[in-house]
Amino acid sequence: MDDLTRKNFLRLGGAAALAGTAAGLGAGPAAVGGAGAGTGSGSAGSGTAAAQLGSSAGIDPGPGWGHVGHILSTVRPPRFPARDFSITTFGAVPDGTTLVTGAIAKAIDACHQAGGGRVVVPAGTFLTGAIHLKSNVNLHVSDGATLLFSTDPAQYLPVALTRFEGAECMNYSPLIYARNCENIAVTGNGTLDGGATWDNWWSWVTPSGPDAQALQQMAADGVPVEDRVFGDGHHLRAAFIETQSCRNVLIEGVTILRSPFWEVHPVLSRNITVRGLRIDSRGPNNDGVNPESSQYVHIQDCTFNCGDDCIAIKSGRGADGLRVNVPSENILIENCTMNIRYGAITIGSEMTGGVRNVFVRNCTIGSPNLYFGLYIKTNSVRGGFAENIYLRDLEISNLTKEVVSCNFYRSEGDVGPLTPRVRNVELRNVNVGHARNAFSIFGYPRSPIQDFRVIDCTYTSIDAASSIQDTELSFQNFHVNGQLITDPAQLT
Repeated sequence: MDDLTRKNFLRLGGAAALAGTAAGLGAGPAAVGGAGAGTGSGSAGSGTAAAQLGSSAGIDPGPGWGHVGHILSTVRPPRFPARDFSITTFGAVPDGTTLVTGAIAKAIDACHQAGGGRVVVPAGTFLTGAIHLKSNVNLHVSDGATLLFSTDPAQYLPVALTRFEGAECMNYSPLIYARNCENIAVTGNGTLDGGATWDNWWSWVTPSGPDAQALQQMAADGVPVEDRVFGDGHHLRAAFIETQSCRNVLIEGVTILRSPFWEVHPVLSRNITVRGLRIDSRGPNNDGVNPESSQYVHIQDCTFNCGDDCIAIKSGRGADGLRVNVPSENILIENCTMNIRYGAITIGSEMTGGVRNVFVRNCTIGSPNLYFGLYIKTNSVRGGFAENIYLRDLEISNLTKEVVSCNFYRSEGDVGPLTPRVRNVELRNVNVGHARNAFSIFGYPRSPIQDFRVIDCTYTSIDAASSIQDTELSFQNFHVNGQLITDPAQLT
């Protein structure tokens, strides 16, 4: 296959992106001064204007739910020849103590050389280091099988091209990694156990700070990626499963435990199916699924108990986000259960390249340990855009914070050179049992959050007032604590 460089990624996605642009995928500018467009914290503005915002005001509603058919017709899981290569044939021993990294690598190479098939992990516990997939290989973790990953950092060297919090670098290899591959998968009913605890990977969360800052400075200074070398002697944790510049990817069925960092991280990848995962990994920064600068992603039937966001959609950060400049777009999330811990559906905070055309439906969300329903994280340091975000038919039982949080003043605040943009966000038939607040939404006066619609939603028990600033809200059949809401001022 041709090398899937960034240029090839853009070539692969270019036709669809151009077609989408021609169809009016971006929401048009909305009139500033609608509901919530006041200048002070908690300001609500004109409720009458809020009620009138929408199609009658000439606002482009974006592609709408009809675009889901296009996503589903485009995303196709890879298929593999009916050939099996058991790792035990290549010397793997299921005793949980003997490293089988070499045996797995031999099985993957044999499968690839034969034209593809399944590399089968049979029942038993196999201790391994980094696993690097090749094209046309399905790593199949059988029922009763556990891949137990070593906690020795040396097992994830030499360094590999990766992204850490939105910046490219050479770092410890992800536990399962693929670069410039097509037709790859990780499947089965078995278990992937990263082995992370506070005695190893998770304890790096504090000493990683100087390394993360150094990486961002390298990006700002234009240091070539190949010279941004971390790994040995540094403390940047690697993701569990990462695909770099890959196409036709399937992650299905497995249980993922105790990840060092983010669990599933497609980067600059296209045609991604993630389904039927059971993720229970509650360490620091243990996001569940993080599509980054990736197109056509279908996430379905997954259960999330995470140490951070359940699903976080990203597109690079700061200088690197501007340099690479590839958005995440055309993403469908459905039939998932999101229990723990920060945002159920998150956009950002590394979103400098932008996010568009995200559809979420038929999900069950909430627990006493989940903070936000929809969490959009950016500011003038991160920049980027989030547009055409649609949520419908969601059941949210309990949130400890807001149903929707989008605050341009969060984290670093308004101290950067970039102006974020959020527009065309719709919540439809979202039912909330309990939350602390309905909304915490703060745009900038120079960049108000535009065309945010709440339709046919019921929030049964909301404890405290909302904060709404520089935001255009419209409501249709929206009830909070038994009261029909027609004006944001009723919530603040």
